[in-house]
Amino acid sequence: MFRRVARNLSMADLNYGSASEEEREEAEQAFYNVMRRLEFMPNSPTLMNAGRELQQLSACFVLPVDDSLDSIFERVKETALIHKSGGGTGFSFSRLRPEGDVVGSTGGVASGPVSFINAFDAATDVVKQGGTRRGANMGILNVDHPDILRFIHAKEDGAHLVNFNISVAVTEEFMQRVERGQSYDLVNPRTGEVTGQLNAREVFEQLTQMAWQTGDPGIVFLDRINRGNPNPQLGRIESTNPCGEQPLLPFESCNLGSLNVARMVKYTDDDVVMDWDRLAQAVHVGTHMLDNVIDMNDYPLEEIEVMSKKTRRIGMGIMGFSDLLVQLGVRYDSAEALELGGQVMRRIQDETYKASMALAEKRGTFPAWEGSVYNQPGNVRRMRNSAPVTIAPTGTISIISGASSGVEPLFALSYVRNVMDNTRLVEGNPYFEAVAKHEGFYSQELMEQLAQKGSLHELEVPEWVKDVFRTSHDITPEWHVRMQAAFQEYTDNSVSKTINFPNSATVADVAQAYMLAYETGCKGITVYRDGSKEGQVLSTGDTGSQAEGQESAGEAGPSVRVPKERPRQIQGITERVHTGHGNMYVTINFKEEGKPFEVFSTLGKAGGCDSAQLEAISRLASLAMRSGVSAADVVEQLKGITCCPFWDDGTLVRSGPDAVALALQRFIERDAEETEQPTEAKAVQMQFVPEPMYHNGNGNGNGGAVPTARKCPDCNTPVIYQEGCLMCISCGWNKCE
Repeated sequence: MFRRVARNLSMADLNYGSASEEEREEAEQAFYNVMRRLEFMPNSPTLMNAGRELQQLSACFVLPVDDSLDSIFERVKETALIHKSGGGTGFSFSRLRPEGDVVGSTGGVASGPVSFINAFDAATDVVKQGGTRRGANMGILNVDHPDILRFIHAKEDGAHLVNFNISVAVTEEFMQRVERGQSYDLVNPRTGEVTGQLNAREVFEQLTQMAWQTGDPGIVFLDRINRGNPNPQLGRIESTNPCGEQPLLPFESCNLGSLNVARMVKYTDDDVVMDWDRLAQAVHVGTHMLDNVIDMNDYPLEEIEVMSKKTRRIGMGIMGFSDLLVQLGVRYDSAEALELGGQVMRRIQDETYKASMALAEKRGTFPAWEGSVYNQPGNVRRMRNSAPVTIAPTGTISIISGASSGVEPLFALSYVRNVMDNTRLVEGNPYFEAVAKHEGFYSQELMEQLAQKGSLHELEVPEWVKDVFRTSHDITPEWHVRMQAAFQEYTDNSVSKTINFPNSATVADVAQAYMLAYETGCKGITVYRDGSKEGQVLSTGDTGSQAEGQESAGEAGPSVRVPKERPRQIQGITERVHTGHGNMYVTINFKEEGKPFEVFSTLGKAGGCDSAQLEAISRLASLAMRSGVSAADVVEQLKGITCCPFWDDGTLVRSGPDAVALALQRFIERDAEETEQPTEAKAVQMQFVPEPMYHNGNGNGNGGAVPTARKCPDCNTPVIYQEGCLMCISCGWNKCE
């Protein structure tokens, strides 16, 4: 892969001047070496597609959405094309007229931006990025849009906009009004007229409540972002890419790459120090690579190609920062770490500028340079690339590089990887394992405990080791924000960083983090409270447990669906259904109110794939109904699935799932016709055995059950939530939500 990518990108050198084949080969070898040594990686679309038929190499795109049906659905089509090619998309929906506004051409009323975001979400559902992964989107709405409250609550039910991260675009003036408890104007984007007012503090409270509850929305400071807009002569920045670190003009794209700073050290007999010369060399090679990507890219739209070559954006970032701290013996949540982060990022920014200016001497400036911020009286810098420094999430490339992700702390020091033959392999952080073996406290039992706990906090290891090997949940949100701010100071664009909160955090804690991001100069913020997304996302055994009925420490109760505990005795009826696979017996149990509570299904003969699949369907249907999903919704999902259709007394039974749906639907209809529970229902006594798919966090499986780890669909390993996305720490599968 490295050779394929290096050879393909080096071909761009032949486009400039009198570059020879020998010089191209030298560039190819330099590109190959920085990747082979795991010092620098371009973004994953470049690794996937360079030198292959698709040849779409950029990760980030922003598309403009204008206030017309033609524009909206043209962008839906373009979104599908971009996702098909492997990219992610960002949108501002702030130009769309609000819900209930007039539609002049038809005399009707508008449905508002939130309804149209659902069209983009649906398109994303059916298109995979480059045929390998689900597409990712960012949706942004200005805080002064009349539909802002509906937007803030758009993901509240956990069922809508599942392929979107959403953020509210706020201004510094709005944040000042939050502090003072003042009102602000709502403006209709169609007319520019003020349509009402809201109290800024109350809007902020609803925003932080939803972020506490669901992880969305984040906030972006668009006025700050536009103060750093390198090309204001081309327009105003309205949106960012899906993870928020790359603000872009309409139709701009950006190709990103990351320097592995864990490799930028020198070991002596008694010390470890930064190797600044090696860092500079890697930055220059990486900048050369990313500039070549712009020329070798096969863009999904002509407008994107024109804009991308006009501004020639690149995004030089970093990964492996936590690994660097470990090697230097520095605690993540410390003033020393903040100082080191700023020092490293300042050097990366300086060297990236030098590399871009050196390329400009050979190849010329980017075409929009004349009116850019780099060509102003008293501050002229001939740049090849605009705003060239970005700190991106590095989910895939950090796994390839064996590095910690971006500027994030370590998520866990040990975890269990399930390989294809169902073997469980306990894997640990290599730096921790080396220290543990050197200091004499390493054991397989310790690694097993660490995989369960995720942190050294409660384990018997030296205190200095606990200090150095801090994990995400050992670090308070304040330090997460301050670390983001330390890197933001020397980053042209923005910083992809998740501000992690424990499950017990309050809404006030989230609000405090948002205010701190504003106060410390961040350009945006994304938070994640453990357990706040339905389908608890974990990578270790103890993360995020919360018992049924337990009130969180915030102003609201639990946001996850918690299955109701099954009583020792329960009533039910059993119905026989003839299917193409034989007689099926569907037992529907119900509680006192007569509503379906769980379902059990068996075929006439036990064993085999059919029975296994039927058991899985019944378990999931029961889980849904015990968690508050209506039986009618379960029926809607199962009915019509077809495999070996069979007629049963005049009714077509299409498959086993369809038979379950049929039995449930008959029960619902029978219950609706009767004023009390069916008299023929026969009481069924069953001994309650806690299902293995639940635990209560203490390992005994009793009491209030909560879902365990959400698993990767490719390798069945628990996944983590980081930088706005789900990421498998085992195989690299990822999906933004």
